[in-house]
Amino acid sequence: MKIAIDGPAGSGKTSLARALAKEFGCRYLETGKMYRAVALAFSRGMDLAAILIDITPAGRLLLNGEDVSDLLHTPEIDQGSSQVATRRDVRERLVALQQAIAKTGDVVMEGRDIGTVVLPDADVKIFLEASVEERARRRLAEQGGNDLDATRREIEIRDHRDSSRELSPLIPAKDATIIQSDRKPLVQVISEAIHLVKERLDGRCIGG
Repeated sequence: MKIAIDGPAGSGKTSLARALAKEFGCRYLETGKMYRAVALAFSRGMDLAAILIDITPAGRLLLNGEDVSDLLHTPEIDQGSSQVATRRDVRERLVALQQAIAKTGDVVMEGRDIGTVVLPDADVKIFLEASVEERARRRLAEQGGNDLDATRREIEIRDHRDSSRELSPLIPAKDATIIQSDRKPLVQVISEAIHLVKERLDGRCIGG
């Protein structure tokens, strides 16, 4: 089983993907971490050819053997990851790795081009949406900041870059189900998604 979850920054993809992976016994992969790791590596002066990325069963990301999971969510890395994602060489390398992981078993994968590029044959495709204001509030809560206007501007810049880039723009797959997460508790969004997965699989064996 392959479940693809896409959406803009702060829309709730990570929380939903983790919940679905737990519910259906799938491996969880947050592809954005890979691009963040590349951005971190570039900020350290590393060349793409020298970058090695691995993900532990617990979902921790290793950059050349170092656990950098707790270093990947800063405003600088937010913008840097969006920028490196426009590079064809970076995307080709990471997409190939993501597709290889999906072949190893059931997976819930989230990002910005999973349903359109990485897993176009996914059994279930979900595109999460939320307003810029709502996503800015979530990002502040996540990062512990207090400048809502600055955070909103950062998200708007990233939205524009992600949606207008020539290579794998952020758009819903034609067969994706769009779930609006504004003004909804997380448990409601998760419940909607679980119902959707069960409906789409219609009794097929899941998990394992």
